[in-house]
Amino acid sequence: MIENLKKTLDKGVEYAFMTTEKIVKAAKELAQENNLTKEEAKKLLDYLQKKSEETRRNMGKTMQDFLKASLRKMDIPTREEVKKLDDRIRKLEGTKKKPAAARKKATPKAKKSTVKAKQ
Repeated sequence: MIENLKKTLDKGVEYAFMTTEKIVKAAKELAQENNLTKEEAKKLLDYLQKKSEETRRNMGKTMQDFLKASLRKMDIPTREEVKKLDDRIRKLEGTKKKPAAARKKATPKAKKSTVKAKQ
């Protein structure tokens, strides 16, 4: 009994990360194994696709929340915080934002040496 439950749960997790093609194939196999009608098979396919997408969205949000919390714990500033500081520095220095090409310092040209020839 417990083994069947474990297998069912494992399959559920597996379905969550399947591509659409694999979900269609799995739904067909399940429909054949369980002698489902075309209508029931279609409902099963729709259900599996909906759950798979829902699980991906939830997993994505969970991962984002986890990463944000981890970065906060490591005291790493966010892009927004860095941008605010950059804007504040520019304002305090009285400089405007320059394009990347204009930020490069021009290298000073070498002075031409004038050597007087001995006559």
